[in-house]
Amino acid sequence: MKSIELFAGAGGLGIGLCRAGFKPAKVVEWNRYCRETIAENRASAASPMAGWPRVEGDVRDVDFRPLEGKVDLVSGGPPCQPFSLGGKHRAYDDTRDMFPHAIRAVRETRPRAFVFENVKGLTRTTFRNYFEYIRLQLEHPEVVARPDEDWSEHLSRLEEHHLRGSRDGLAYRVVARVLNAADHGVPQKRERVIFVGFRDDLDLEWSFPTATHSADALLWAQYRSGEYWDAHKVAKRARPDASEAPARALALKEKPVELAWRTVRDAIADLPDPEFEPEAAAKIAYHRFQPGARAYPGHTGSPLDEPAKTLKAGVHGVPGGENMLARPDGSVRYFSVRESARLQTFPDSFIFHGAWSEVMRQLGNAVPVRLAEVIGKDVARKLRYAA
Repeated sequence: MKSIELFAGAGGLGIGLCRAGFKPAKVVEWNRYCRETIAENRASAASPMAGWPRVEGDVRDVDFRPLEGKVDLVSGGPPCQPFSLGGKHRAYDDTRDMFPHAIRAVRETRPRAFVFENVKGLTRTTFRNYFEYIRLQLEHPEVVARPDEDWSEHLSRLEEHHLRGSRDGLAYRVVARVLNAADHGVPQKRERVIFVGFRDDLDLEWSFPTATHSADALLWAQYRSGEYWDAHKVAKRARPDASEAPARALALKEKPVELAWRTVRDAIADLPDPEFEPEAAAKIAYHRFQPGARAYPGHTGSPLDEPAKTLKAGVHGVPGGENMLARPDGSVRYFSVRESARLQTFPDSFIFHGAWSEVMRQLGNAVPVRLAEVIGKDVARKLRYAA
């Protein structure tokens, strides 16, 4: 099945969707370093990006009409800084808001489905009206804003159109939900809002895949059965004492049916520590020690035996707390690029372009490959059913 990948970044969403069965006919990304990362990977026959088309630049300059009726899926993560908890929260007054062009791509190509991703901040009370505005535009992409109409006036017109129950022209059935990547096997507590839509004429009902992993299952494996420590061959003296067990773990009556949340240790245990084993680490691509990490209130790093905190892109370089490993002895260090890529479930063969801070920015903005694959497979299953 053919797709269009917008705001591709380092390619996390696109790789996951490729694994789910979608092949991009067009890829759009304006950032030079991201384009170079994709170019290097698409040139490798062993890469998950092999065969991707040449990356186009600014989405505002792209005419999607030649692909009308020729693609099954439009996907992407429109720039999220307008809605990020760490940003300036300007939303619809922010020139970086690219949702209008994501919706234009849907309008011009009429795909059978779309998948869009953004930060959880978009669902905050402050942005409730704009969240609804985005959702209604995705449901009715042909109800376009007039030249003299601001976004709130356009929202009112969309609401009237929607309440009339009109499904004339191009319309989509849209489902939106905040997902935690850790619930789907990603070793990172990363919450994102996902919009999935199916073209109305397909007459499909769809819901998000059920979570396969849980915090309770991890607590059981660590504090009740001990199987987590056994699997990692952790000496009994180095394991948490029974008195340290959280009340939530003690309250569990039986083993949860889900798999355990994957932890930082699960993701990187087979890698040498780049700070203390630099020679061994040097043999692994993108696995260098980066000095300068320090903990401070609110930025204390990711504990080794929990899923990582959300990796961040940062506005001025890499924010220390979110992108650090917190060892059991209380010391901290930055995650290497390779470790960060593992936490975002990129394959070890993936090539990154740019300096450390730039690559970490690419990873901090990425969709975890595994999460994209999980969603993509379920969307592909529905589309094959409707074929």
